[in-house]
Amino acid sequence: MKISTLLDHIDNGHMALPEFQRGYVWNRDQVRGLFDSLYRRHPVGGLLVWATESQTAQHRGGAQLAPGIVKLLLDGQQRMTSLYGVVRGRAPKFFDGNAQTFTGLHFHLQQELFEFYQPVKMRDDPLWIDVTELLRDGQEGQKALGRRLVEHPQVGMENFMLYQPRILQLLGIITIDLHVEEVTGPDKTLDVVVDIFNRVNSGGTKLSKGDLALAKICADWPEGRGVLKAKLAEWTAHGYDFTLDWLLRSVNTVLTG
Repeated sequence: MKISTLLDHIDNGHMALPEFQRGYVWNRDQVRGLFDSLYRRHPVGGLLVWATESQTAQHRGGAQLAPGIVKLLLDGQQRMTSLYGVVRGRAPKFFDGNAQTFTGLHFHLQQELFEFYQPVKMRDDPLWIDVTELLRDGQEGQKALGRRLVEHPQVGMENFMLYQPRILQLLGIITIDLHVEEVTGPDKTLDVVVDIFNRVNSGGTKLSKGDLALAKICADWPEGRGVLKAKLAEWTAHGYDFTLDWLLRSVNTVLTG
């Protein structure tokens, strides 16, 4: 499925994040690496989704789900959130993390490098282009960029023609197909799906024991993540710096002795 279609699915409520998923944990190096791989057409892995009825789907964020069958992301959240954040220029409704991680990504047309915006380094170099501005605005963004480069005394028409294929290659990122594998069927209960989620997510940016425990807790208590995070935020406001792992360990200790 094309990346552009996947992003549209997030916008129209056909794709969302299950309640038991953790928040966004990628850093800027990982976002930059993802876009570098996509630009060079290297494989970046597929997605695993849970196809389930929207009426019973417990999902993150305030977005309304589309009627019928929806796809809840089990594996690929970090990639899809990064793609959405850079291409759309904003975080998706289910976002929980630091939006600065994917804000301000730029690409150098001559060096073919991705970097996050650095005023001193980039402001006087017209070959650093805003990736979000180009991908979000599509053909209009491409035309505006073309005019800007052609009219710039350091670039001009001759150099622009050399860089045009690279601009098109960058634009083509959103047309790349990602394989989407579905977990579906009446036997795929929430408990089964949470178990699949925990097994699949043993790689990548490794989940902590707290992440895994919370996924299991949310299977029986969907609003649990929000309640626990609200309590942590309340304590933070009073100067206490507690982690979710610590809170889960403490609750487990109290409940089990």
